[in-house]
Amino acid sequence: MKNYTMRRHGDKPVLVTADVTPSEPGFAVLGAFNPAACRFNDEILLLLRVAEAPLPDPAQPNTIAVPIVQFDPKTGETELMVKRFSEPDGPYDPRVLTIDGQAYLTSLSHLRLARSYDGVQFIIDPHPFLFPARPDESFGIEDARITKIDDTYWITYTAVSENGPGVGLAKTTDFVHVERVGLVLPPPNKDACLFPQRINGKLMMLHRPMVSDIGKPSVWICESNDGVHWGNHRFIFGASGEAWEFLKIGAGPEPVLTDDGWLLLYHGASQNHEYALALALLDRNDPSQLLDRSAAPLLTPELIWEREGFFPNVVFSNGWVPRPEGGWLVYYGAADSGVGLAILE
Repeated sequence: MKNYTMRRHGDKPVLVTADVTPSEPGFAVLGAFNPAACRFNDEILLLLRVAEAPLPDPAQPNTIAVPIVQFDPKTGETELMVKRFSEPDGPYDPRVLTIDGQAYLTSLSHLRLARSYDGVQFIIDPHPFLFPARPDESFGIEDARITKIDDTYWITYTAVSENGPGVGLAKTTDFVHVERVGLVLPPPNKDACLFPQRINGKLMMLHRPMVSDIGKPSVWICESNDGVHWGNHRFIFGASGEAWEFLKIGAGPEPVLTDDGWLLLYHGASQNHEYALALALLDRNDPSQLLDRSAAPLLTPELIWEREGFFPNVVFSNGWVPRPEGGWLVYYGAADSGVGLAILE
């Protein structure tokens, strides 16, 4: 694999949480991060994950609010509900609340478009592009990837509900109208991205099944004729055991075809939950075959806005776009609180 390098575009994020307005009254934006990215006409589009939470209720102190989208199967309508529970005794994870064995998220994520002509200065749409609207999305929509196949932009995302995270799929041709395909991989699964062309006549997708007692999170591949029904699931590679990717790994944005094969940007997490970015190379004709991978990370959290935030010590990318002069613009979530920009070349 070529000796790639990744450098930051600057020492400040291109987007921060304060740039995003809440989608609902009575809510606050906790983070805007982990964007998908693509070129569309003469713009660069980001599809931000926007995490929101209900504002505190002075009438109900010492409680934690849980936002949930409820779905009425008879009418097909949805309603955003807020449940409040007593604050647990002792320390707890501020992102996840477990009551009587049921886990809830304390924030609700949706996808929001941001637009730029230069790739640095972005204008953020005031309203969601994709908001939870299905029972399997009742806890939110997270961490999208965008892949252009022919004239259609395919959007994979993590759909979260009380039954866990699965892989959702939507399609658009104009980033105005969206066709929801639905859940294509059931829980527990995430970090899914499509290849930008058929390989041996098949659509191909990378994904990350979540394991429990046996095994560790790893990158898998599957194939489909229609983009809805997926099979022939195969393991590609897992965490190497190095400290920087010991705990978990997962695929980032869509792979890109180079002279050497399919180049894949992926993330790894250490035992201390510090996230870093690295590369892998897959065979161009059979991408289930790993040819090479990074021996060390190309980007780690170093700047204060990468190390401090809603979830600290994170650089996480699920969006990149090619540069006219060569290489790629890599957009990455920083500490679940903003978006950084790096150059891969």
